[in-house]
Amino acid sequence: MVTGANGQLGTDLVLYLESLGYQVFALGKSELDITNENEVYKKVTQIKPNIIIHCAAYTNVDKAESERDLAFLINGIGTRNIVLAAELIKAKIVYISTDYVFDGSSTSSYHEFSPVSPLNIYGYSKLAGENFVRDFHSKFFIVRTSWVFGVKGNNFVKTMLKLSKEKEHLSVVKDQVGCPTYTVDLSKCIVELMESEKYGIYHVSNTGYCSWYEFAKEIFYQSNNLIKLEACLTEEFPRSAKRPKYSVMDHMGLRINNFNEMPHWKDALSRFLLKISKS
Repeated sequence: MVTGANGQLGTDLVLYLESLGYQVFALGKSELDITNENEVYKKVTQIKPNIIIHCAAYTNVDKAESERDLAFLINGIGTRNIVLAAELIKAKIVYISTDYVFDGSSTSSYHEFSPVSPLNIYGYSKLAGENFVRDFHSKFFIVRTSWVFGVKGNNFVKTMLKLSKEKEHLSVVKDQVGCPTYTVDLSKCIVELMESEKYGIYHVSNTGYCSWYEFAKEIFYQSNNLIKLEACLTEEFPRSAKRPKYSVMDHMGLRINNFNEMPHWKDALSRFLLKISKS
């Protein structure tokens, strides 16, 4: 069972699971209101899945600052509802979390045992979800990922390509550094995890890291786009929610549990650009 099945990750996850021969119950917002405890209990006990991959989330980072209750309702309480129902039927659970559980003050990459300290409401609400998973479930995978891009929905790559058609030059921040992640690669890693019994927290992103400016530069380089790109500082683009300046993730969990390493983000980007050029 996949919640948030119509989202960026959910879409690719469902396609990949089906290609492997899994019977998939793909539930979007209209099929399941995760904040409704009774509805969740009814749906989960009716389907009785072996595994629940919980992708559904409140993801608007800036809006969460003014919609705090809603962010915690969906990311915290909604997750609790899914977790309790999953534990009841003894289903494994995979919870999709975020690099925003860290404050970005570290000078070295964050591993799974690094202390958490969110900077914004979105990060706190996703951490609340993590805590419900850890408190109430016995067979869980918490998958923290970052800077996600895929064919469905909006993301940084699509935004850059769109803006390059509308503007002659662009400014992109150079002082926020992280790890881009392609939903196709992320889906493969999630399936590899869920088929095991090596429960716990995992950092899953494509290997390598970059700033948003370097990411944009690579997007335009690979797509032969000659737009003029300028690097700027976060302070020049004030937003409601603070972002971690440095959220590079170390994939220690994957390494020490003998899982496959993810491909490099530049390789992932080239496959993604090829895919969207054909669609």
